[in-house]
Amino acid sequence: MITWARIGFVFVVLFAVTLILWPFQLLGLALDLKIRRYIPRCWHRTACFLLGIRIHVHGTLERRRPLMLACNHASWKDILVLGAIADVVFIAKMEVSEWPVFGTLAKLQKSIFVAREQKRRTGDQVNEIAERMAAGEIVVLFPEGTTSDGNRLLEVKSSLFGAAAAAVQHTPEGVVHVQPVAIAYTRIHGMAMGRYHRPIAAWPGDIELVPHLLGVLKEGALDVDVAFGETIEFRAGDNRKHLSMAVTSRLRRMLIRHLRGRDYEAL
Repeated sequence: MITWARIGFVFVVLFAVTLILWPFQLLGLALDLKIRRYIPRCWHRTACFLLGIRIHVHGTLERRRPLMLACNHASWKDILVLGAIADVVFIAKMEVSEWPVFGTLAKLQKSIFVAREQKRRTGDQVNEIAERMAAGEIVVLFPEGTTSDGNRLLEVKSSLFGAAAAAVQHTPEGVVHVQPVAIAYTRIHGMAMGRYHRPIAAWPGDIELVPHLLGVLKEGALDVDVAFGETIEFRAGDNRKHLSMAVTSRLRRMLIRHLRGRDYEAL
């Protein structure tokens, strides 16, 4: 009974916060005001607090721009976590825009939707990403292209770094900063989370969303480590495959380290 009461409380409060912030975000989007970048962080922080997601940050966010964050991807919660830490914009599959609730929230955050199977649109999509980065927005890329089980890093697709290559042409210094970011769900109710419990945090695509969401709400106490790695400078003429290999190496090393457990500081 208490569990369902808590779930109801979370939905009611989050719905109320959404209604309060909604008109301000719509105004920001309509007039392209900078406030549209800040409001989502407030919403994401509220959502993480209500869901019981405690964020522990290691390292620092790169200050130089343009900046692309290359992150491993275990769950839809990655978006809440990263959105609670920084004012970011996400690159998402076109299908996400059609999802109920999540699609609307993604549009409100002005996510960049890409249709990978439509080659004729690739140039326009890459240019949009490049222009947003050149304008100072922090773009988040999940280079695995899908969610994992949270225990490992999937193959990183070098083709997805095309936006970084395109953005180089829009920068006066001729460089794009690519920072690897590892997201590791490490504890549940304060206890170390092993492989058995990690599916509570991770969301591979073959698991239905609603039951998974209810499971997260019932647990209500997840710890996640977010590690910011050493930034890679990508310049005109650099090889995307080399960038992909460097990102893969640093992401895997950071992810393994934090999944095995280390001391951390709370956000």
